Order: sequence, then C-alpha cells, then structure tokens
Amino acid sequence: MASSGEARPDVAVLVGLQASGKSTFYVRCLAHRYALVSKDLFPRRARGKQSRQMRQVAEALEAGLPVAVDNTNPGPQEWGPLIEAGHAHGATVTAYWFPPDLVGSLRRNAARADAARVPDVGVRATFRKLRRPTTADGFDAVLEVRLDGRGGFDVRPAPTGRP
Repeated sequence: MASSGEARPDVAVLVGLQASGKSTFYVRCLAHRYALVSKDLFPRRARGKQSRQMRQVAEALEAGLPVAVDNTNPGPQEWGPLIEAGHAHGATVTAYWFPPDLVGSLRRNAARADAARVPDVGVRATFRKLRRPTTADGFDAVLEVRLDGRGGFDVRPAPTGRP
C-alpha cells in the first residue's frame, strides 16, 4: 500500500464491447505505464479465470505497479471486485469507458483472425449487459474513450449524470 508521500498506483478498468478498441488502446496508451491483466491471455479452457485475474491484480498492486484490466467488464458484477481490490491496496481506480457501437464492433470483430473472433452472439450478449460506469459505482474517475477516425483515440472525462 502506498504511503501518503508516494504516488498511488492506479487500476485501469477497460469497459466496452469486444472489438471496441480496448486492447489497441491499452497497447498505444497504457502499456508503457500499466501492467496488463486480461482473461484473454489465459488458456481458453482454463478454470478459475476470475480468481486468477484477481490474484494477478493484487500481485501488481502489492508490488506498487499500476495495472490495466482489459476485458469487457460490462457491469458492476465484473468491475465491483476490481474496485474493491484497488481501494484495499490504496490504489485509485479509473474506468475507461468505450461507448457501445454495436455495428462497428461486429464489423471489426468479423475482420479478426479466426482464433481472435468472438461469435456475434457473444458480442450481442455483452451489448445487452453493458452499463456505463460512473463515480457512483466507486470509480475514482471515469474517462470516455472514442475512436478518433484517424487510427487513434479521443480520451476525455465521461459526461456526468445518469448512465
């Protein structure tokens, strides 16, 4: 846990549909500062992915490292334990919200290699569960991330108000 004189590590929770740009955003914008935790890096049929993810988050925070969690994280059931773990380790917790573009995500997903492609039913199921995070959920900050149309990202504080 960081003392009052040290910078606090951050837990970056990426929230959005499959093929919304989360992993590319991590590589381009966060990889130089944040350790990566993603269930996509675990073997496809691995058991206990949630507990393994939480263990990796805790290990990074115990080492004083900021950590980014790159999954869809569609709602409080997924992001709640991450917020709790971050705050328990004295870290800030920031949501990076990728507003849903179902048509765009389906199009980008269809262009993926077979091993990386998610069945359309999975993208649509995430779309139905997806909820915009807010500071009322326990996040210290919520940033909205949009594709800028030039291969990059536009990141700004998320609008406040009801999701």
